[in-house]
Amino acid sequence: MGTLIEEIFSRKARRPVQAGEIVLLDVDHIMSHDNTTPLAIKAFREIDKPILDKNKIVIHFDHAYPAPNLMAAEAQKRIVDFMKEQGITQFYHQGICHQVLIEEGYILPGRVLIGGDSHSNTYGAFGAFGTGLGSTEIGVAWSTGKAWFRTPETILININGQAKHGVFAKDVMLYIAGMLGMDGATYKSVEFAGSYIDNLPMHERIVFPNMSTEIGAKCGLIAPDQTTIQFLETETKARGPFEMVKAINPNYEKVIEIDVTNIGPQVACHPDVDHVQPLEQVEGLEIDEVFIGTCTNGRYEDLEIAAQILKGHQVSKFTRTIVTPASVQIYDKAMKNGLIQIFHDAGCTIGVVGCGACIGRHGGLLGPGERAFTTMNRNFIGRMGSPQAEIYLGSPAAAAATAITGKITDPRIYLEA
Repeated sequence: MGTLIEEIFSRKARRPVQAGEIVLLDVDHIMSHDNTTPLAIKAFREIDKPILDKNKIVIHFDHAYPAPNLMAAEAQKRIVDFMKEQGITQFYHQGICHQVLIEEGYILPGRVLIGGDSHSNTYGAFGAFGTGLGSTEIGVAWSTGKAWFRTPETILININGQAKHGVFAKDVMLYIAGMLGMDGATYKSVEFAGSYIDNLPMHERIVFPNMSTEIGAKCGLIAPDQTTIQFLETETKARGPFEMVKAINPNYEKVIEIDVTNIGPQVACHPDVDHVQPLEQVEGLEIDEVFIGTCTNGRYEDLEIAAQILKGHQVSKFTRTIVTPASVQIYDKAMKNGLIQIFHDAGCTIGVVGCGACIGRHGGLLGPGERAFTTMNRNFIGRMGSPQAEIYLGSPAAAAATAITGKITDPRIYLEA
């Protein structure tokens, strides 16, 4: 009986669990990728105990795949050799780990998942507990099948109202990041609820748990409902029955009420994700690169709204524009429905599915003095290349509009009312 996180932990522990309590839980799946698996292997070797359950382990290549340099190639070979040695078969290189885990049916309401990636919070959009852990903890979990947690206190963000035309979930989440700051929910569980959330499709809901990382949260959670179940049944390999987790007589540490009615397009400005301004405050700032993709906004519907804006237009000749679908499944759908052709015709470059330019490994690095406008979830100094570059964050619609003009641009001028 309690908040969403208390309910999930209680079911997994098979006893009542309350905030502040330390619990050792069986985890359903343990994810790592090409960046974090090598150190997990090192920890696993030092523990010198066998893998408990190979079916819990999922490994992805997405951060620098195909390998852009010798160092990455050598690391990926070591990982593949390890998987062959240990008989690990759940291996994917069809896009961003978080998106592929969803598509492959690993993410279900009530599950507990850990990932060697800070945006494992993403899974909370489906009422699952997901959180990022260090590679050492990943290696330990391979041997034990368990992880320990201090049950976090919960902040409820109750979001109501109807957003204006041309305002998206990304704008609302950036507004929240600007309001709370990067440490506003440190080691808290953040529940996103209210009529606004209830009426969102899954691709928009995912933005909130995904970016709960950016306000310091241990996890971000949305209670599963019929929208969740329909998406799982039609868009993923998951099959029910599904566990419908909900908060029961919860005791929240804090309740924040937000009315989206008066929120306009938002931009997180260089150099921090909580340096958020209404788009009109930075409109007209010249941009050298636009990047549309990532685990936050690389889904089909994100590409669809960008294509709607770009159709019949050319991107600015001095603003390279990179579009990277989050997965092969999304790429295929975008190709079949003509979106990829629209991007090609507009002068965009289509990136290899995966993280791409987001983490500065390949596919769109920034040079000194350059500015990027991206659909990413963070804009730390040096993240996309040069530490003398600047990164601005916004919605896919704002990114597409910016690509056309070469300057930060309000997307509503390109959207039909």
